[in-house]
Amino acid sequence: TMLIRFLLYGFMGWIGEILFTGTGSLLAGSLQLTGHTYLWMFPIYGLAVFLEPMHDRIRSMPWLVRGTIWAGLFFIIEYLSGWTLKLLIGVCPWDYSLASPYMLDGLIRLDYFPVWFTTGLLFEKIHDFLNRLQITYIPEGTPKIPGVLGHMRVALKPSEFSDK
Repeated sequence: TMLIRFLLYGFMGWIGEILFTGTGSLLAGSLQLTGHTYLWMFPIYGLAVFLEPMHDRIRSMPWLVRGTIWAGLFFIIEYLSGWTLKLLIGVCPWDYSLASPYMLDGLIRLDYFPVWFTTGLLFEKIHDFLNRLQITYIPEGTPKIPGVLGHMRVALKPSEFSDK
């Protein structure tokens, strides 16, 4: 369902951001591998559920074009999210003002283009995987069946799409 996908994208976004910032910590010389995110990011990442129809529309385009579309779209989303948070709470939790000469209003970093490009193509793989998930609910009182978790069976449907 849409709610389950919203939650999955939110959690995956948090995990990805923690891994990204933790790797940045290592590259800066810290063996503590400190990664972080913001609670505000959960609903922002969760909204990726509304990008699934865009993926369906651009699926047949070359990967270079798709990656560029995703990067541009993610820049717009990051800018608007940061601007909205500044408006609502008076501050944007991420502030790139001093982090990069390639920032715009402290809300986005244009040098993150490769990150957003790659993230978009990864999102496509996740979306396709979620489309293949088949969740079957087992009624209460049904005898236990191998492969059933609680009252739910999870299986993968065959892929409809070839790798592009």
